[in-house]
Amino acid sequence: MPRPLDHARRAELLDGVIAYIADHCLAEVSLRPLADYLGTSSRMLIHYFGTKEAMMVAALETHRPDIGALFANVDSLDTLRTRLLESFTLNTTGDGAASLRVLLQVLGAATVPDSPLRPFATQAIEAVVTPLAESLRRIEPRLDDPESAATLLVSGMRGLIQDWWITGDTARVERAVRKLVDGAVARN
Repeated sequence: MPRPLDHARRAELLDGVIAYIADHCLAEVSLRPLADYLGTSSRMLIHYFGTKEAMMVAALETHRPDIGALFANVDSLDTLRTRLLESFTLNTTGDGAASLRVLLQVLGAATVPDSPLRPFATQAIEAVVTPLAESLRRIEPRLDDPESAATLLVSGMRGLIQDWWITGDTARVERAVRKLVDGAVARN
């Protein structure tokens, strides 16, 4: 009879997976060094998650912010701009940074044909674009194409966050974030 899952330990492991991948590279993740880092065995990781890919997806899902809540009470374009700029700061230097570093690696890995991470990556993109588009539709009904504006904002912010992490050019990237937000929500 298989050992029952210790849900508290599983949650602790998922936090550790995010920290490990954020500090290392997704492409270099193998179970044995990860298990050593987590203070467990590769056999126990398989017991808890089944596969390395399933473990990564579970870790990311537990760290996904509630995007719908982030935009739920946005009632104006000014509030939306402020919320997006706050989100940029939170995701580059705050609590969301480690999870976003891992997500960006997963999105890159999902571009490989037949990647087992593609379904998760697709869902992760939709989980941000859909509530943002709904918010845009609600606060600016004259906006021609809320879905493409949300896509531009999400993809643009993702690219700008990568730029900021790579170059460290905070001033230039923050100016670009403001231009991106203003351009994406401009009425056509």
